[in-house]
Amino acid sequence: MNTKDLLDQIAFIKEIDKVKYIQRKTKLFNSDRCENDAEHSWHLALMAIVLAEHSNEPIDVLKVVKMVLIHDIVEIDAGDVFIYDTVKNHSNTDEERLAANRIFGLLPEKQKEEFISIWEEFEAGETNEAKFAKSMDRLEPLLQNTSNNGGTWKEFGVKYDKVYEKKSVIKEGSKVVWNYAEGLINESVEKGILEK
Repeated sequence: MNTKDLLDQIAFIKEIDKVKYIQRKTKLFNSDRCENDAEHSWHLALMAIVLAEHSNEPIDVLKVVKMVLIHDIVEIDAGDVFIYDTVKNHSNTDEERLAANRIFGLLPEKQKEEFISIWEEFEAGETNEAKFAKSMDRLEPLLQNTSNNGGTWKEFGVKYDKVYEKKSVIKEGSKVVWNYAEGLINESVEKGILEK
């Protein structure tokens, strides 16, 4: 047994506990409490398992689960950027790259390379797995906001066009899920919980 590898892995496991303290803007279903990144990642992993049959293309579900479980670990250092933020871009940033190198760098070299590769694949959003993982990442807050009568849309004055633009990424991973999501968006306008 390689004691150094085990100690490095334990150090990583302790470090990622900090994900539980990263507060997101979106609130839990039918709740006033904000979700944290760990809850978000766990939820996405189960969603990916449950909804995998609706992927546009065949996918490696375990790889998708890995993606959604590690995609926000970089926020330990970089912080969570609200998807509808009007000041800071939500796309991959230099801060996230530094965070990925530091946090995944705690792992033994082979695992570090695997985790960084999976994180990069998710960020690029080009493979079937990444497209489906991003679909799950965009679906969950949509479900939360509709369960909370507009939730962060109302709180931050987010309009239909912006929601539609950000959520339309869902169709890249699953047209079936997108049809459902698009219906929810339009229904939200009809109910008056999303402003046109």
